[in-house]
Amino acid sequence: MHKEENDGGTPAAPASAPAFRPASAARRGAPPKPAKKAGSTPVNKSTVMKRGGGDARRRGTLTGLLSAAAIVVAGGGLVAAASFAPQPSGGRELEVPLASVPAGMSQDVCPGPAKLLEGTPVGTDPQFSPESATARSAVSAAVVGAAGALLPGSRLSALDGSELVSIAKDPGTASAPPGASAQLAGVVAQHPVKDVSVLSADALGNRQAAAAGVMTYSATDGDLQGSAAAACQAPLNDLWLTGANTAVGRSSVLHLTNASTTPATVNLELFGKDGQIKAPGSRGLLVGPGTTRSIVLAGLAPGQERLSIHARSTGGPVSAFIQQSALRGLTPGGVDFIAPGTAPSALQVMTGVDIQDAAGLADLTGTRGFGDAAPSLHITVPGPVDAVVEVRLFGRGGQKALPGGGVVTAKAGAVTEVPLTGVPAGQYTVSASADVTIVAAARVTRGLKAAESTDFSWAPSTGRLGSQHVVPVPAEGERFLVFGALADRAIISYTPITADGQVRPAATADIAGGTTTSLKVPDQIEKSSVVGYLVSAAGGAAYGTVLLERDGRNDVSTVAITPGAEGQQKVPVTLGY
Repeated sequence: MHKEENDGGTPAAPASAPAFRPASAARRGAPPKPAKKAGSTPVNKSTVMKRGGGDARRRGTLTGLLSAAAIVVAGGGLVAAASFAPQPSGGRELEVPLASVPAGMSQDVCPGPAKLLEGTPVGTDPQFSPESATARSAVSAAVVGAAGALLPGSRLSALDGSELVSIAKDPGTASAPPGASAQLAGVVAQHPVKDVSVLSADALGNRQAAAAGVMTYSATDGDLQGSAAAACQAPLNDLWLTGANTAVGRSSVLHLTNASTTPATVNLELFGKDGQIKAPGSRGLLVGPGTTRSIVLAGLAPGQERLSIHARSTGGPVSAFIQQSALRGLTPGGVDFIAPGTAPSALQVMTGVDIQDAAGLADLTGTRGFGDAAPSLHITVPGPVDAVVEVRLFGRGGQKALPGGGVVTAKAGAVTEVPLTGVPAGQYTVSASADVTIVAAARVTRGLKAAESTDFSWAPSTGRLGSQHVVPVPAEGERFLVFGALADRAIISYTPITADGQVRPAATADIAGGTTTSLKVPDQIEKSSVVGYLVSAAGGAAYGTVLLERDGRNDVSTVAITPGAEGQQKVPVTLGY
């Protein structure tokens, strides 16, 4: 199922409860009142004397005194008993216990093809037209087994669960032949798709499968000329997307997909250049199981040249992509899938930022309607305090200074733009470090002539590289692995995966601190097409992405390298009533 809308239109849902509540030592119900020490409780004589006169009064007094003594003695017993019971220490915070959770099936959602909006009449769903006569959309993917082990059960499916491609059958209790040591790979090479798809792989040996996919779109005619690509995304409950634009001639459609069996309720926070935007219809968006809900962002925040979205879901996790396109008069200005970046932090890193000639960019952006045709950095400050941000660019030869020094103040609750022009042409890694947490993404552009079609892509912030990242690459165009190291030297190991399912011998790249290295992906190895890589990093903090371009055209796309496979996880457990 696929549902589109222009304003969300669903009434706000009540605030949801937190996923975990603090541990509490108190049991349900009122606790007993602590008894006072013996001798400290006086007898209330006025109450005793009211029971009668004469002997009866004396008997009442005696009885009251004996009762009070019994209570005091009992209270002393309670105090004594309580003193022997273990008491929590007020000076030490108890750790929340962690419970091991078995690794589960990985499930990554790939966006559907780019589609052109015919129109968005008020109060109706937008209608889509075919993309163009030459538009093509395909998913490439790779699943890699451990050395000496069989491949996990894996498949590419439609959102309704129907199987599109069987990558590997479930091995069950079978094991690899004795002496087997080679790694195996299952691949999907440019499988055509017409809608949202899901790459899933079963856990094997209590470890998540190493799997990843990429969806690519390309067209050489129509308003959506250019190329767009995005890594298939693991659904989450908290997502940040930066780079949307709802100004005249720009189209931004947010696609929320729920691939789980649990309904999801999504609340959106919108941040523009002047601050946070309170948009009716941005809260309580219901996304049913196995469905996609599409929202035209101009219906929530029209006329915004820069826009960031914070999407939070309760219930089922969701994936989120923004289809962004530009039309400058009658000239196509490109298309892209904006993918979520890393969570807010004091350091945001983007790599694969290909910057063109500075003089050519100055001429192009001086033309009316082409102000957003140059590379730039968008910084969102989600908190209430302005951020002082230092922006640094690391190229092949080291750090290159931005005009003005690269230190800016970003307004709290708003999106600030920092131009990335005035540096030599080349491929860069961009870091933004701040004194408070921020969100960031970098715009990459191609094309220097206003009379020709241009293209753009948004490079989201990515996490530090670790081990066993599966990096699929599409079969067409010029493909580059771009790696950047910020401060210290890093060693990158990259192992080719070919279409015949073989994991080829690894190669290494030694990257000096403060530099960026670009590696062109060969078309074939031993007459078999290269469809992906296994990437691992050691040493200093390193970051990576896949940069996609086309010879003779201005097409450009960037694809973030997704996190590596995880083993058995541990989650906090709260004990209480």
